[in-house]
Amino acid sequence: MPSTPSLFRPCQPQCRGNEIEWLVWAPRAGSVTLILDSKSGERRLPMTPLEDGFHTVSSQGVEPGQRYGYSLDGGPTRPDPATLSQPDGVHHLSSLFFPGSYPWQSSCPSIEANELVLYEMHIGTFTPSGTFDAARKRLPDLVELGINAIEILPVAQFPGERNWGYDGVHPMATQHSYGGPASFQRFIDEAHRLGIAVILDVVFNHLGPEGNYLSEFAPYFTERHPTPWGPGFNFDDDDSQPLRDWFLECTWQWIHDFRLDGLRLDAVHAMIDESETHILTDIKQVADKAAEAREGKAIIIAESLLNDPVMITPVSEGGLGLDLEWNEDFHHAVSAWMTGETHGKYTDFEGIQTILKVMQNNFHLTGQHSDYYGKPWGKPADHVPADRFVVSLQNHDHIGNRAHGDRIASLVSRQQLILGACLTILGPFVPMLFMGEEYGETNPFVFFCSFSDSNVIRGVRRGRKSDYGLTGTVPDPQAPETYTKSILSWNWMDDHRSTLRKHYQDLIALRKSLPGWVDGKHRGDTSLIGEKGKEMLQIQRGSTSCYFNLSSTTQDIADGEIIWRSGKEEGPLSPFETILFRR
Repeated sequence: MPSTPSLFRPCQPQCRGNEIEWLVWAPRAGSVTLILDSKSGERRLPMTPLEDGFHTVSSQGVEPGQRYGYSLDGGPTRPDPATLSQPDGVHHLSSLFFPGSYPWQSSCPSIEANELVLYEMHIGTFTPSGTFDAARKRLPDLVELGINAIEILPVAQFPGERNWGYDGVHPMATQHSYGGPASFQRFIDEAHRLGIAVILDVVFNHLGPEGNYLSEFAPYFTERHPTPWGPGFNFDDDDSQPLRDWFLECTWQWIHDFRLDGLRLDAVHAMIDESETHILTDIKQVADKAAEAREGKAIIIAESLLNDPVMITPVSEGGLGLDLEWNEDFHHAVSAWMTGETHGKYTDFEGIQTILKVMQNNFHLTGQHSDYYGKPWGKPADHVPADRFVVSLQNHDHIGNRAHGDRIASLVSRQQLILGACLTILGPFVPMLFMGEEYGETNPFVFFCSFSDSNVIRGVRRGRKSDYGLTGTVPDPQAPETYTKSILSWNWMDDHRSTLRKHYQDLIALRKSLPGWVDGKHRGDTSLIGEKGKEMLQIQRGSTSCYFNLSSTTQDIADGEIIWRSGKEEGPLSPFETILFRR
């Protein structure tokens, strides 16, 4: 099924019989020329101006893989803003790609949002090769672990060969160094064959600093809504509809044409939109329509730092209508308690009571004064089912924004590490693991990039030292070795790592099998018991009780038949041990 004009105006090249129809939004250009490049030379096709700043032309004799671009007012050739493939990088010509030609072999798995066990993956460091095809071969390891959904860090085309993905400049194109769009389709198809849903992290709040030529075409950006990364997108000012359509077409492409099972929207708090209908609501509507057209569902996850449940409140109740929301308070509460760190973002999370509050109320910051933000922060969310929130013990941000990319396994004891896994997976929220967490990976995940613009490189190096208050020697993000040391070791041969991985397998299996455990609408009774220094967190759901020993002391506890415990098989509860009872 082609893109739906009733939902948005598509700008990707369209195949109409034996012709290709090209369309570009370029109101800032008096004339636009389509450049078709080949070994025999260039073909230059003047485009016809249409209303609202669009330009179009049709051509014959063009095949997939054709290199092309647009010249504005006779200037240098620029990539297509709606490109799907940039095999030579962000500064060079686009390559014609039609995702509808892929012969899909597997249907999308049917997984409800509250049933997800997510695994956050960066394609470039998931394997030594750093490609979709290499990652595809390791998917059976995730099936063995019990993972049913992957959340992939952004794959939109970025400058160079190495990047986290948040500096992309072509939201619809798939990074060439990972293998490009056809390789991504093969990866998704294989994941679906194995019963794994695939969710893609997309950045709809800003573009990267290198290779961004959009402002030459049209008013994509506005100074009215600045972001930490520069001007925000023009979602609500004059001439905003083509920009909105651009992101809606991108949403349709990923959900329908690539058969992704959902999107994780990066930093939605930076997507300012004062329109009658917020762009986030439109994105969810188009995602649902795209999934319906391929006979499936789409899950839209918001990353928001606002602690405001409006993101996942139904539109009928005045919300934006998204499905799930990242919950940073869980990480901050657990990490601050385990590591003892109270600086920066952990300033508001000192004390064991913050863990209890998050478990009971979803957020810790619910409108009280925040020392970190310097003002009241957040809104109450205790009325929202817990299974509308995604939590993690670690993720790319909380590892990579440390000076040396230290993982939690390098910061806490083995017993605490297992306890953290238990709190994440057996808690009332939707759990997410960061790749390698399941076996206690200690290779860091450091911020890395490979820009070619010397000014951008200098700015990134300066910013890396200042943005997060990093002190001491900070690895050079541009250096190849900063990237290579972040690649997973895939080593769980020693007893500690193999035991930890077995714990993760057990926990995921328990989460899926315990009656009523995957049901955040009924989070059960959660309480903190025991005197100071001997605290235990207790969660009761139906006939099951779970006790998390949050202390470094041995404790006696009995509450029925033992289902599972994270430590020894019998005797008192060891420090930081978790135990499950059938009451």
